[in-house]
Amino acid sequence: MSDAIKHECGISVIRLLKPLEYYKEKYGTAFYGVNKMYLMMEKQHNRGQDGAGFASIKLDVAPGERYMSRVRSIAQQPIQDIFAQINDRINSTLQEHPEYVDDVAAQKKNIPYIGEVLLGHVRYGTFGKNSIESVHPFLRQNNWMHRNIIVAGNFNMTNVHELFDNLIQIGQHPKEMADTVTVMEKIGHFLDDAVAKLYKQIKKEGYTKQEASPIIAERLKVHKILRRAAKNWDGGYAMAGLLGHGDAFVLRDPAGIRPTYYYQDDEVVVVASERPAIQTVFNVPYESVKELDPGHAIIVKKDGTSSINQILEPVERKACSFERIYFSRGSDKEIYQERKKLGRLVFPQILKAIDHDIKNTVFSYIPNTAETSFFGMVREAQNYLNKRKEEQILSIGSKITSQELHEILEVRPRIEKVAIKDAKLRTFITQDSSRDDLVTHVYDISYGSVKKGDNLVIIDDSIVRGTTLKKSILRILDRLSPKKIIVVSSAPQIRYPDCYGIDMAKLEDFIAFRAALALHEERQTMNVVEDIYNKCLKQLNTKDKDVINYVREFYAPFTADEISQKIGELLSPEDIRAEVEIIYQSVESLHEACPKNLGDWYFTGNYPTPGGNRVVNKAFINFYEGKNERAY
Repeated sequence: MSDAIKHECGISVIRLLKPLEYYKEKYGTAFYGVNKMYLMMEKQHNRGQDGAGFASIKLDVAPGERYMSRVRSIAQQPIQDIFAQINDRINSTLQEHPEYVDDVAAQKKNIPYIGEVLLGHVRYGTFGKNSIESVHPFLRQNNWMHRNIIVAGNFNMTNVHELFDNLIQIGQHPKEMADTVTVMEKIGHFLDDAVAKLYKQIKKEGYTKQEASPIIAERLKVHKILRRAAKNWDGGYAMAGLLGHGDAFVLRDPAGIRPTYYYQDDEVVVVASERPAIQTVFNVPYESVKELDPGHAIIVKKDGTSSINQILEPVERKACSFERIYFSRGSDKEIYQERKKLGRLVFPQILKAIDHDIKNTVFSYIPNTAETSFFGMVREAQNYLNKRKEEQILSIGSKITSQELHEILEVRPRIEKVAIKDAKLRTFITQDSSRDDLVTHVYDISYGSVKKGDNLVIIDDSIVRGTTLKKSILRILDRLSPKKIIVVSSAPQIRYPDCYGIDMAKLEDFIAFRAALALHEERQTMNVVEDIYNKCLKQLNTKDKDVINYVREFYAPFTADEISQKIGELLSPEDIRAEVEIIYQSVESLHEACPKNLGDWYFTGNYPTPGGNRVVNKAFINFYEGKNERAY
């Protein structure tokens, strides 16, 4: 609870389909695309706070004029920093040259960042250092316009080493072993090859070298380049790219792990990681924003024509369920309803934990992102009470008195805002060496919201590590003197690493793993742990497609309830007075609530790509050998 799961990255591509003069006339500014990109990135800021980047390409510029621009930031407010830099550059140029104010052609020629093709990225660093060099978009430069490529993505590859070796085998010398670099260089290699072949063919047709350039742009088949480049990728990805002459693409992985949405009309094509961002920024209805099919790419050519092309054969859809539970903004129409349903479906377990005593139970939530599932939980409590009231009234019949009726109807779920986060204090504490002593003040509690002897039910999106829960929140809640504290996770137990984007890489970080380990120790079955380690070792050199996830055997001897009970014991501070119970959503209920997003590998170990099984086994080896490192 409140141990923040690190966020996904977010991408946005905007392709203006009209000349910049059109937007100046209709919307009053030639900076229409830049303004929209700022909004798109801010609306996806929830996806990453480590850094942000922006890139643009200008179409049809004269030789010698700058046509690509890029700016990146790792400032505390990276999006604001980027666009402050852009605005400063625009304003300073216009002040120096007031004659440019109404001259769109002069603005395009002389001011960077103003282009027809724009790419934005917000980043959480799951792989590599959080330095400016690690911030997207990445740029691969060349004197040939067509061979320039700008890449940004929401992704992690499980087979970076294999991809790196592939680049070496084709004669390249990559500057570092990072998934973004390897992906970009792989695309770049086949882009170079395609351009060279086209150039040779066009020369044979009798065109001059200078005449060849626009013909290459017209004939270049981006979908074929992507098909060759992505052939061996193993991971979850939404990969965006811009080519120097103006082509743009976004490619989604074959299992649909990472989300991708798009919208287009006669003015713009826009692609993003989240549907509500497009809806809000461009003021379009839900139905107009489409989901990009797994294994497909949306490609916009320099001439503005767009197409959806299958790049890789789609496999069983395993869209990330954590997107629905936690990462994506809850303003999405479907996600809002799904999160409410998660709260509703976990209510029967809550009812059992409080022994059906709603009258003496207070319901609340921590943190604010759990508010929607809280609504669903409370609505189900109301439904339960309404049914019970109806039964009570019917059982008494016409003999019921006014006082009896009033007492029955008066019972309703008790809803309180029990804990309020102190955002300013959080920033201070994370930088302080005495964090453990001060962390108990991250939340203010509402004194008087709970009566002594009440049950207190607190719902959260997920309970991953449990660190903050044990060190601060349970102690804070215990000050209210409840009889019992029931902590509810709207997500199931997180048992396995994620290797497709989320920063959940080490098994021993998970409280569910530590609980299962404690159960093995108690029941003297540590030989099972050693057997799993040996099985994982034997598979180190096995091809990915043949690798089996043996870590599932680690949890197999125990029921979900047994692990939850042990988690409650491990997270209860020794000096706490209230009884503590931990409740997790079931995987079956998760699937019922989020039927289109069945990617559940962090809960079940059912990885959607072969590389996932290799990663989880390596994570177990790292745990057993005491290596504090990620497995991919």
